[in-house]
Amino acid sequence: MSNPSFAVARPSFFAVCAAGLMALAIAMGIGRFAFTPMLPLMIRAGSADVAAGGWLAAANYAGYLLGAITAARIPLTPQRIGLVSLLAIVVSTAAMGWTGSVAIWLVLRFVAGVASAWTLVSTSVWCLAWLARLERPAGAGLLYAGVGVGIAMAGLYCWRAGAAGVQPDMLWLQLGALALAGLLVVAALMPRDAGASHSVAREAATTHQAPSRGTPWSLVLCYGVLGFGYILPATFLPVLARAVVDDPSIFGAAWPVFGAAAAVSTLFASAVLGRVSRRRVLAGSHVLMAAGCLLPVLHLSASTVLAAALLVGGTFMVATMAGMQEAKASTVGDPTRALGRMTAAFAIGQMAGPVLSSALSGRAQGFGGLFAALVVGAVALLGSAVWLFREPSRI
Repeated sequence: MSNPSFAVARPSFFAVCAAGLMALAIAMGIGRFAFTPMLPLMIRAGSADVAAGGWLAAANYAGYLLGAITAARIPLTPQRIGLVSLLAIVVSTAAMGWTGSVAIWLVLRFVAGVASAWTLVSTSVWCLAWLARLERPAGAGLLYAGVGVGIAMAGLYCWRAGAAGVQPDMLWLQLGALALAGLLVVAALMPRDAGASHSVAREAATTHQAPSRGTPWSLVLCYGVLGFGYILPATFLPVLARAVVDDPSIFGAAWPVFGAAAAVSTLFASAVLGRVSRRRVLAGSHVLMAAGCLLPVLHLSASTVLAAALLVGGTFMVATMAGMQEAKASTVGDPTRALGRMTAAFAIGQMAGPVLSSALSGRAQGFGGLFAALVVGAVALLGSAVWLFREPSRI
């Protein structure tokens, strides 16, 4: 017999997907990656340079790593963690426009990174639990399309605002206001019943105690290389576009293209992964990503920057999903620890990319340091692809 109170509280499929998509769009589009289209505008205004941009990006990724590690330890329901985290993103984003201190910016980007990871984890818990409860698991594709949608929308907003001559400090405040508007939408649509989320959390806590073995460290290393390789173009593509054309109405288009490619690739990923070996999908993504890293180095132009945006943006989410699924298939027993190692390797790779670029930029003229880091990333991706092509997927 159905519970009348549950029937009243039962949310619609649209509400669950819209709330989850919006939460990830804010977390990734603004909390993590709004800095990417903002950096060329800050460089143009004289408030930052490429080296400072690398350290600020690394601070955000370090916060993301800490957030991923600590999310499960917060004594709140997933819904409350998500709302608190989104509020932290609103404040830390808007505060970027209140000061010109790089030291304070480092702290704010770190906080935004922590909050972004908390939002991703908590949203995955409550949203996927409700999709299973509604017997609509395919809605996960819509949920994770929020990553690309957020990147595209934030990039589009920065592109048009930059073209209109909006100064970076004011634009940071506007992005904070957009995040606040999105938070209100999430709060209005988010299911209030946490029962499904609690059951998933209890199940995860129980299975976490089971031993996990079998996932090769070489696969974990390849996943870390993925994080290192994609983050360099994901951080600096708009900066390279600005080097070609110093017009915000033109160079600002690179990041929306990147996000749109990511969103579309997410919607098609399930069909691709159902017909092709996961490791071959992961290896192919590495090869395309390596090409995206090398093109601007070989010839810096508007066409190569656009091609890099399509190549990297269209593969990084597919590679992420394929890598995590392969880790599950390669593990005997509980996969929680294996997935944790994969996530940690990815996050460490993300931090290493901007740090290497900043360190090399201090010893080279112009984009010499960034180009050197991109070449290192491309070589690492190609080496990883060769190993993945030679190693068969485990069933």
